[in-house]
Amino acid sequence: MSTSEALIVGLELGGTKCIATLAQGRTILRQQRWPTGTADTLYAMSEALALWQEDAPFTAIGIASFGPLHLDRRKPNFGRMGNTPKPGWAGCDIYGHFASRFAVPIAIDTDVAGAALAEGMWGASQGCAVHAYATVGTGVGLGLVVNGQVLHGHLHPEAGHVRVRRQPGDMFKGACPSHGDCLEGLVGGPALAARSPVPVADMPDDDPLWDRVAADLAEWTTMLILTLSPERLVLGGGVMQSRPLLLPRIARQSAALLNLYIDDLDSAALERLIVAPGLGADAGPLGAIHLGQRAANPDIFVS
Repeated sequence: MSTSEALIVGLELGGTKCIATLAQGRTILRQQRWPTGTADTLYAMSEALALWQEDAPFTAIGIASFGPLHLDRRKPNFGRMGNTPKPGWAGCDIYGHFASRFAVPIAIDTDVAGAALAEGMWGASQGCAVHAYATVGTGVGLGLVVNGQVLHGHLHPEAGHVRVRRQPGDMFKGACPSHGDCLEGLVGGPALAARSPVPVADMPDDDPLWDRVAADLAEWTTMLILTLSPERLVLGGGVMQSRPLLLPRIARQSAALLNLYIDDLDSAALERLIVAPGLGADAGPLGAIHLGQRAANPDIFVS
């Protein structure tokens, strides 16, 4: 059965919500959502999948999860969650939970890696040999794809936890429980909630906090451009989706920081390099679907 014909399940495990998707090719047929809660959410998801399997037999499962994840198949902790502060998830055997219940091929990777693959396959990063997907939401994460393959090493990129140059006068101590004022600790959802006297959704677009967020993210995107040299850097996630004003500000400030050190990356070029997801809110779910397609077709998607 071809990749476009097979029924695939994609499981996106995010910071605030988990989404199960049944798709054929990139066409979404069914979808169900749960609050992320604790790892007990996996039981509700597997029960839903068992019902789907009865009348719509799927051929593979792709799991795209928040991290940190252990992804080295040679090690006994493969498929388990690492040291996350999310209650009830640290050490959870995500891969094993579904592998023990469904006799189909299963692939697991980070949510940002899945989204990066999907954007390369169907979205804003088509035709790019080196491209990245970053999410700015509850957390900050990065998935990097080189020649069609996700970058893994000792773990996977945890670029949201690097420290960026602080903005003058910004005395916020940071909200990351591990690192304080790393990038996630400055611009992730909990950080924004702590920094704002009103609900973040009610903050006007001209609130000075958005200038700080754009400046912090520009420091980060400039570093990523200089270290990874991506042909496309897609910025997604709830914060970016809810505040589209951030994207052009980040591109302009990245251009100012680069100062034409890379002579063909002026402001206009960076607005073409740093972009919104071509798949919109479906980048995450379709990322999980594409991981499932890779599991079902290992000879096509050589890793």
